[in-house]
Amino acid sequence: MSMTTSTPARSAQTSGNSLSVLLLAICAFVIVTTEFIIVGLLPGLARDLDIPVSLAGQLVTLFAFTVMLAGPFLTAMLSHLERKRLFVAILVLFAISNVAAAAAPNIWVLGLGRFLPALALPVFWGTASETAGDLVGPERAGKAISQVYMGIAAAMVFGIPLGTLAADAVGWRGTFWVLAFISLLMAGLLAVVMPAIARPQKVGAAAQAGILKDRFFLGNIVLSVLVFTAMFTAYTYLADTLEKVAGIPTSQVGWWLMGFGVLGLGGNWLGGHFVGRGPLAATGVATLVLSLGMAATTPFSGSHALLIVALAAWGIANTALYPICQVRVMKAASHAQALAGTLNVSMANAGIGLGAIIGGAVIEHLGIENICYVAAAIGILAVLTALLVARLKPTDNRA
Repeated sequence: MSMTTSTPARSAQTSGNSLSVLLLAICAFVIVTTEFIIVGLLPGLARDLDIPVSLAGQLVTLFAFTVMLAGPFLTAMLSHLERKRLFVAILVLFAISNVAAAAAPNIWVLGLGRFLPALALPVFWGTASETAGDLVGPERAGKAISQVYMGIAAAMVFGIPLGTLAADAVGWRGTFWVLAFISLLMAGLLAVVMPAIARPQKVGAAAQAGILKDRFFLGNIVLSVLVFTAMFTAYTYLADTLEKVAGIPTSQVGWWLMGFGVLGLGGNWLGGHFVGRGPLAATGVATLVLSLGMAATTPFSGSHALLIVALAAWGIANTALYPICQVRVMKAASHAQALAGTLNVSMANAGIGLGAIIGGAVIEHLGIENICYVAAAIGILAVLTALLVARLKPTDNRA
């Protein structure tokens, strides 16, 4: 009798938990769109606020550096909070921040509207990834985290272009008002749908920081920096590469970038599927494919058909590495997985910034036609690093 009554209840619980993971993925979409939409809004808000575009561009730097520097500390302080309430609070903060940005009379208020969500973003990534795995169990954790990370790919493919189009229709302020409304809506849905999750045991910041003494964990962190540096050395300047190296007309570059991102959606699924078989192996294989795709882009640029093949390999591997790196770093941590997840996000931002710097230096000194080769070389260095990190693997089965 107990079996017949428990099975439907278990099925309903599984369905509810799967819906919660889907909502977390949508929240990821909203959060990443909020992070990057500013890029498409810079010209309009600079004109409206009567400031140079170069000054407005510092809003991007402010967001990225805040994520990188503040994320690990805030996650260590907040990771013990009950997750449902934490996520609702984060989405409410995003709603308030977007309202502040929409109504900003000057660059200082707008900066505040960008600073506050930058504090919350890494906390969301660190805890959402861990929570997605907890909701569905260890056997499906990789796929659940991949589903949450699908929000990243979807925002990069659809959120930013659609947001830029919305800015043309309703202005940059209107875009922030829309994001504020959606953030508040998602907070309400999470409050209604997500089950209360047992509050994690509070672990002191010093105890959580103990993972930084683990050579295997530190090796995984260094690996993430290298992987994201390789990715963004070339990806940051992909539009320029398509235009100047492949000769794609300026009016068509956006569609090529859209196709690159759409292909990446498949890579996100592949990353979540294969990471469970071995995070380090998945990292090495995906980074190798990434490097080959980037290296082939320049010599294949003379043929659209061959260029599509190179970009397909690049785009699929590029997006697959988001969930792969997150799962890999979290599994490498013996405890404090929320902090581990946030450290990976912080190191990813470090790699993004470092990649942009390296790519810019390559363009200045070697020419843009060589940028993909340099990025591929960094990728090969990451593959070799993955092999070295595997030798530091502890005797337990953390990764």
